[in-house]
Amino acid sequence: CVYWSPSTGDLLVGMYNDDTETAKVTRYNQSGQLTQTIQNDNTGLWLYSVPHYITENNNGDVVVSGDIDYPSGAVVVTERGGRHRFSYTGHPSGSRLWPRGICTDPLSHILVCDATTKTVQMIDRDGQFLSHLLIRPSGIFSPLSLSYDVNTHRLWVGSPYNTVVIYRYITRQDALTDLNPATADVMESLSEVPTTGTEKPQQGNQCLLKLMSPPELLHCLTLTGVGCFHISCVTSDRVWVSDWGILILTDTTGVPLHHVKDSCRDLYKGLHTVNSESELIYIDRKRNINKLSKDMKTTTTFIERTDSTWWPGCVYWSPSTGDLLVGMDREKPRTGKVTRYNQSGQLTQTIQNDNTGLGLYREPNCITENNNGDVVVSDYWSGAVVVTERGGRHRFSYAGPPSGSGLEPRGICTDPLSHILVCDGTTNTVQMLDMDGQFLSHLLIRPSGIFSPCSLSYDVNTHRLWVGSLYNTKVCVYRYITRQDALTDEHRPRPDGDAMSSSTPAVEWR
Repeated sequence: CVYWSPSTGDLLVGMYNDDTETAKVTRYNQSGQLTQTIQNDNTGLWLYSVPHYITENNNGDVVVSGDIDYPSGAVVVTERGGRHRFSYTGHPSGSRLWPRGICTDPLSHILVCDATTKTVQMIDRDGQFLSHLLIRPSGIFSPLSLSYDVNTHRLWVGSPYNTVVIYRYITRQDALTDLNPATADVMESLSEVPTTGTEKPQQGNQCLLKLMSPPELLHCLTLTGVGCFHISCVTSDRVWVSDWGILILTDTTGVPLHHVKDSCRDLYKGLHTVNSESELIYIDRKRNINKLSKDMKTTTTFIERTDSTWWPGCVYWSPSTGDLLVGMDREKPRTGKVTRYNQSGQLTQTIQNDNTGLGLYREPNCITENNNGDVVVSDYWSGAVVVTERGGRHRFSYAGPPSGSGLEPRGICTDPLSHILVCDGTTNTVQMLDMDGQFLSHLLIRPSGIFSPCSLSYDVNTHRLWVGSLYNTKVCVYRYITRQDALTDEHRPRPDGDAMSSSTPAVEWR
């Protein structure tokens, strides 16, 4: 990696020796003569493992982004003379750093792209974490590269998926202003730069429902010969579950009642849904969307695949409209979209880009709908839950809790109180958001009998949450919402330290 220094005219070069597995930073003057080598700290230990990006701060510090042990790393900072100042290895929450592009700004902040949390993190010149400046930047699923233009105060953010987005987060008044409260300055943050924890609470659902704390485990079942990548509830005691190329109907004993042989072979995707007539709608191996009758005797093609460049990956039948929502993706260029079909199978809507023309999705793997009509998509490869209004306007993208641990989204569902629930493969939790994308709680942390939750389905008739496992054949059923008129217990706090909290006044804890 290379960086030309505006202050000295020197060229800084990050180097790696494959034979000795050592690394260093070298400095060359404007004549190309080697003038400095930075390799070890004052104890003789190596400073660098594999330098990927290099830059310089306003005080002359040399700032290097690189790997330590895949996929983790550090931002290593030395003085101009070569003395080691600090190494930044991630957010104070403890989430590891997988650093990529770096730059500095006129206020001497260090910005670094983190591939673990898919954020751009801001630290001060002394290595103190300040903020997640960008969380999954609009149109960029995983920020990779950065460059700051000191003349226009624009930050260029590049993606590995053919997109570059330009932001401004510093403005010029009489002097440049700063976000860091420790410097007693103020930074203006434009509306396109999202921040965490600033969403206004949404007034709650005033229905006769209450949340229970903690959720109650009703029972677990062990499936016969199938994992559980996706669940679709049919009745209170029957569900469709899918695994690699296997789609079965089962009851609460886990015994298969019916087997669909031509179901699609895919991973972690919502390949089926059930309509109001208890008919199964699923994607087959040819990527057609089929409908299986309630008596499971008749299979018809509901939507035939006509465009070979697009692959349907997930489906959801809307109880409110009777429409079928389909998440689709293609490889070249890698992008995704959501299509809506009416009850006759006619295409009525396509959702693909935000209002700036940037792609909303990379590869939708699970799709559902909220009570307000929002379309909610779990996009595994972009590391986000993407939510749009029914009309297609982008509302928000959720890329993980405020701790900065990132998100590996799998199964999703919504509940009668308009919460969004998502399985996270990074933390092995089921996370609960409100309808506006505000993180509320880890509803389930490594659910009983399930090492890594992968799939969700909420039964609105019985208020039961079905949770499927990724690595074993377990499905566990929970209840965390009850009817108000059936409750007599006084409110009590969660017994553990991870208390659930809600910004919804009408939601009460039992």
